[in-house]
Amino acid sequence: MMKYVKILCLILVLSCSLQANAAIMQGGVSENSVAKYNKVIDRTTKTPIAGAAVKIPQSGYKTYTDNDGRFAMPAYVPKNTIVSVEKQNYKPFSITITDRNMGRPLNLSIEKSNKFDIVVDTDIYHIGDNNYSMASANAGQFRGRSVGPVYRKSFFMPASCKNKTNYLVIGSIIGIDTALARGMGQNSITTSFASPPSIYFNGKKIAEIQINGDNQKIKIPNYLIRGNQKNEIKIMAGINLRQTAYVDFDDIEFMNLNIE
Repeated sequence: MMKYVKILCLILVLSCSLQANAAIMQGGVSENSVAKYNKVIDRTTKTPIAGAAVKIPQSGYKTYTDNDGRFAMPAYVPKNTIVSVEKQNYKPFSITITDRNMGRPLNLSIEKSNKFDIVVDTDIYHIGDNNYSMASANAGQFRGRSVGPVYRKSFFMPASCKNKTNYLVIGSIIGIDTALARGMGQNSITTSFASPPSIYFNGKKIAEIQINGDNQKIKIPNYLIRGNQKNEIKIMAGINLRQTAYVDFDDIEFMNLNIE
């Protein structure tokens, strides 16, 4: 009897150990710290994906997965860096490097696209006024200069979209300095905080983004959709709520906008 008890205890210890070494990251990505290689796999079949483009847009780094889905990364990738994956017939994907995965092999699972998915934009954008503190959330990883405080993008949506539930998905967003983001330790600013960036669809405000992160989904009201016509997404930067002498926009960066 003691033999079976010992075996059972050993199984429980191994099970707890494996769970402690694994983490589910934002964006539906499963990452295992005991992995030896960075890898891209199909989310459904769990098979490796060859020829996927893996990029770090903020530094200009780009590589491709080999036949086993493996890819190389720079020796050091700082926290809050955005890593993106692109592959034909798959949804554009990005993830932010955090304390949980920094310096550890990435096991990234990406999902096949379907006929209802709409890719709005896969580039990375910096909006704001280029006036920010290095204590701002993720400011050290900003790619370049701002394109202004507002981002706009027009895209076509078929009439059939009005018959289903639609979500705007923001692949990754960094730099938000709201009170909630500060409370979560996403920045080290102590003297101020900003209003959240606002999301507009065809001129109507549909959401505010309070925190930094990956795979944030916003429901699009169907009555706002213009079927078989161009529609517009607008993202407006928040403002520093402690600055009264002038309008100080909160600088942020984001990439990968999709409609699912």
